[in-house]
Amino acid sequence: MAERASFLVEARGVSVALGGTLALDRASLRLEPGPRTVVLGANGAGKSVLLRTLHGLIAPTAGVVAWGDVDGRPARQAMVFQRPVMLRRSALANIGYALAVNGVAEPQRSRRAAAALARVGLTALAGRPARVLSGGEQQRLALARAWSLEPEVLFLDEPTASLDPGATAEVERVIASFAAEGTRIVMTTHNLGQARRLADEIVFIHAGRVTERTAADRFFVQPGSTEASLFLQGEIPW
Repeated sequence: MAERASFLVEARGVSVALGGTLALDRASLRLEPGPRTVVLGANGAGKSVLLRTLHGLIAPTAGVVAWGDVDGRPARQAMVFQRPVMLRRSALANIGYALAVNGVAEPQRSRRAAAALARVGLTALAGRPARVLSGGEQQRLALARAWSLEPEVLFLDEPTASLDPGATAEVERVIASFAAEGTRIVMTTHNLGQARRLADEIVFIHAGRVTERTAADRFFVQPGSTEASLFLQGEIPW
């Protein structure tokens, strides 16, 4: 009997060319169940491209993205973006639509949508049009919509970049609670304080290549490359 994979998703020598620019250059990264991963790097380093490629939104120009079968099947996954797309319907219906598209039938769909809203503290806004919610509320709704799909891996691309400190704290609380319940978190951020608060490990990407992967506490004290050290000192443009 073939041995089951011990990873959820893996990039193997992945390159991505976008508009004549090599956004990823033979990047390799294996994500196992467990730690919260924060991807750091300067502007244009390839952080968002890496997440979108792992998620399946971008096809590699070269290399392979492979999904493991920890439980005998590919891992479930979802992604939340910096600016979530809200449909022209209520907060509750936004979640219900995502569940319907993913084949969840009634009455389970209604139960899961309501539970997801409660999970992020938005039950009172269930009937409100999603597009009139505040930025922080919309991001929590996007997280609820992703969580309702029961992902094993949740990719988050700059999920608090445009939010004020209070809304950021609410979103961070939700992310931490998802991770505590077993969802594998992989996120990018420009906020080093946020990376310190949320990361178990840091993946550092430079010029499209994954150059370092280490425990978060070690990275911030003793980065393993000159590029990472300069980045932490603010000497590489964000």
